[in-house]
Amino acid sequence: MATQTINIEKTAHSRLSGIDFEKVQFGKTFSDHMLVADYYDGAWQDFKIMPFQNIEVSPAFFTLHYGQSIFEGMKAHRSPAGEVVLFRPMDNFRRLNNSAQRMCIPQMDESLLLKGLKQLIELDRNWIPNTPDGSLYIRPFIYGTDEFIGVHPSETYKFILFTCPVNKYYDKPVKVKVETKYSRACEGGVGFAKAAGNYAASLYPTKVANDEGYDQLIWTDAVEHKYIEESGTMNLMVIIDDTIITPPAGETILGGITRDSVLQIAKDLGFKTEERKLSIQEVVQAHTEGKLSDMFGTGTAVTITPISSFGFNGQNFELPPISSRTRSIQLKAELEAIKRGIKTTDHSWVVKF
Repeated sequence: MATQTINIEKTAHSRLSGIDFEKVQFGKTFSDHMLVADYYDGAWQDFKIMPFQNIEVSPAFFTLHYGQSIFEGMKAHRSPAGEVVLFRPMDNFRRLNNSAQRMCIPQMDESLLLKGLKQLIELDRNWIPNTPDGSLYIRPFIYGTDEFIGVHPSETYKFILFTCPVNKYYDKPVKVKVETKYSRACEGGVGFAKAAGNYAASLYPTKVANDEGYDQLIWTDAVEHKYIEESGTMNLMVIIDDTIITPPAGETILGGITRDSVLQIAKDLGFKTEERKLSIQEVVQAHTEGKLSDMFGTGTAVTITPISSFGFNGQNFELPPISSRTRSIQLKAELEAIKRGIKTTDHSWVVKF
């Protein structure tokens, strides 16, 4: 199917000249074109690139009522030689299909998606910011499009992939609160999928934390609220006694591609890593004993974001100064160098064109 023709309709009025890449806010400025496809009569078809535009839907639009929607996130960078650099795009498309399976959405041809993505970015390559912290964020998503009120899988779907120039997601270290009342995911649920509803369910607990002065949450397991899972939109890592520890990905924790990359880079650098269950009490004890040297989140949008402090049971625990966190600083530098085509790696992570 990857040989399928992707028709291209170019915009008559580019908005590029009015963009100040130094000032773009994350997720608020969109590039000129988008890649779209429709699923009907049992197959994905009508792949095309068209001008970025609004979607008109019926009040009976299936996804508005039943939330059958998934998405992904990845980035393109500009190399020093001017090439477009995609970081692990096929892993994102594989994860999109994993999410699709769980949400009863038809699978897509991953090689065709990469072909369409490359054509789209080639058309909009000047939208990739040439700034130190800039990148082109890539958002593919799929949603059910039936116009019908009734709880069963939609019979028709739309795929859209659009891009937006971005700078940093967080412009400072974040302060997080350990959540022990609300749950993000449970065994047998959809926590491992990038389902839209996962994020909708997180909004109220996060707002409560925001009102208390925190930027994000650390989610804990839904059974005992004892073990750390994710932190907001990020996978979570801590360094205790020079060991990088992160909860294992699984049914309740998204298998982050940045998470996986950071763990591999850490191993390549000779750092000790552990993927295991991690209780909040262990983290608090390590802090009390002076053994907790770092805590940070990983993700496509945030890359590696340091956590300045965490709150638990009404107490706030301050972490060491960011400047002292040599390992996470080195990990971020290595990851950024690979993503921007500055440094090569033995891993098949990068697609350049």
